[in-house]
This record gives sequence, structure tokens and C-alpha cells, in this order.
Amino acid sequence: MKKSLAILSLSAMMTAGTAYAAPNNNVQILPINAQIENSVAVQVDGVSISENGFLKAGTTEAMLPLRAVTESLGFTLAWNPETYSVDLTKGNLFTTVKTGEDRYTINKMLTTLGTAPELVDSKLYVPASFVSKVLHGSVASKGSTISISMKEEAKKLQATGVITSIRTDGDNAQIHIQGVGTDGIVFNVGKDTVYQMLDGTKLSLADLHVGLTVSGEHSMVMTMSLPPQTPTSKVTVLDAKTQAGMIGTAGVIEEIRSENKDDLSIRIKGEGLTETAPGEVVLHLTKDTAIVDKNGDKIEISALVKGANVIGFYGPALTKSLPPIGTAWKIVVAEKEE
Repeated sequence: MKKSLAILSLSAMMTAGTAYAAPNNNVQILPINAQIENSVAVQVDGVSISENGFLKAGTTEAMLPLRAVTESLGFTLAWNPETYSVDLTKGNLFTTVKTGEDRYTINKMLTTLGTAPELVDSKLYVPASFVSKVLHGSVASKGSTISISMKEEAKKLQATGVITSIRTDGDNAQIHIQGVGTDGIVFNVGKDTVYQMLDGTKLSLADLHVGLTVSGEHSMVMTMSLPPQTPTSKVTVLDAKTQAGMIGTAGVIEEIRSENKDDLSIRIKGEGLTETAPGEVVLHLTKDTAIVDKNGDKIEISALVKGANVIGFYGPALTKSLPPIGTAWKIVVAEKEE
């Protein structure tokens, strides 16, 4: 009977447009008006919120009311009735909390905290570590009060590198720099991210392309994935101009052709970075071709040797020969393995 009351109440909350609903049968629900022992007061950025958390017997980590805490921190919540989960967004940070599962999503990467979200009296509660490890805030405990702050967000790091892929999803995107595959770092960007040239000229996400050398201002917190991902608030293009239509091929230099010092071409065999890029290509180098390392810093052309791991970026115009031939705009030379 108590379980039925809880489900009826949660169903009513869904109708009213709130973020929670009845979970599946594997989730334990405490009854409506359940008495919670060891109540814990919660402060967000020094201001007490109206709802308390609680500390379960035999545990050391407080459970906090998800909606009350995250809305106080400026997050937007959306309930997913099919998966019994809540999506939270703020700027470039996106996370998902699923009722009864110790599986938390941080910008599409999964992590565990040791404690699953719980429904108590029709409210969803999460462990306090959710704030520090998922939302990137700080949590302090003093007596029966939990203090939460997001002021650490003001601290930013810089990372510079050449873009090797961009995966877009509406206003959101993942910009991979400093390598391919598991190498490098991924900037998670969103509608609040600022895009600009080095001189301050405003850009949009659509202006970015593979091959550009960029600097990203990003959070101090990164996922444990390979490559790591991090929310990014500003992306600055360091090249003098963008080059629409750039494509790229990553691989090994199989052959170097040179008639003289001013006529050099390389044959790269590996994998195309874009749908239209071939896995093998011959690239002519000109006086305007940039030879750089993974961070976008210029290096000597002598680094282009047979067997070197490189990423070649070039315009969409290619010959119909096999392999196709094009003109290199930028060549990234990978660091030699020790």
C-alpha cells in the first residue's frame, strides 16, 4: 500500500511537469511522509536552501536533494520517463542521474560513486560526492550542515593543439585536439562557449574545422576517459585565418619525393579523418605549408622523414589518381615514442 501511494504521488508529479517519476520495480522507495533520521542542513554558496539532506545509519556520506541543490547552482533539469533518469545541464556541463543506479554520466562518460540515487518521500537524493566528482563543485561538512560551492569553476586551464575531429550535436560538440584515437584531449563545448580569432574577431562553432590550431580555456576537471574530456568555455583560433573545406589523413610517411629543396611531397598511408578524406594520399608541400607539432608549434621540415607518424591537412581538391594528390596546408608531426 505504501509503495502504491509513492507511485501515485510520483505520477502526479510527472503530470505537473516536475523532473521525477516512479522508478522501475528494482528501485527501493521509502514511503510518503517517511521519517528521515539524521537530517542534514544544506547551504549553497553560503545560502541555506529549504530542503534538507539526510545521513543513513551506518554510512558516512550525506544524501542531498537533487533538484533543490542543482537548481540553486543554476542547473536546468529534465526528466526522462522512459529511462527514469534526470538530465542536468549548465553551460558546457551535461550529466545524467538514473534512479537506483550507481552509474552517473559526465558529458556522456560513465562514472560510479559507490552510492545510487534514492527516492525518499517523492524526492530524488544523490550522495554528496555527486557535487564534487560530477558537478565539479566543492563540498564541506561541519556538524550537521553541508556547505556547497561552485566557485572553483572560475579556475580555468589552457590547452593548445591542432583539431583532428569535431563531432557536433546541435549547439554542443566534442572538439578533439593533440592527436587521434585515445591521444590528446577533447573539448566539450556548448551554446555558452565563446569562439574567436586571436585578434578577438567573433566566430561560431560552424567556422571551426580540422587542421586549425586552437587554444581552449577549459575546466580544471576532466573525465578519466581516453582521451580525457573537459567542459570548455572559450576556443581561440591561433591560425591567421580559417580554411573552409579542410580534410585530413593520419598515418605514416611511406615515401618522400623531392626533385629539389623547393619541390617536396610526401605519401601518407593511414586513416582519413573525415568522410571524404582518403586513407592514402600524396601531399605537395609549398612555402606556405605549416609543419608543426601536436600543440601547433612550428618545427623544422627535417622532422618529415620516412616512417614518421603525421597528420596531413589539405583542401578538398584532389586528383583522381591512386593515391590521390593534393596540396598540404598543415602537417602535424607526432612525438617519437621513447
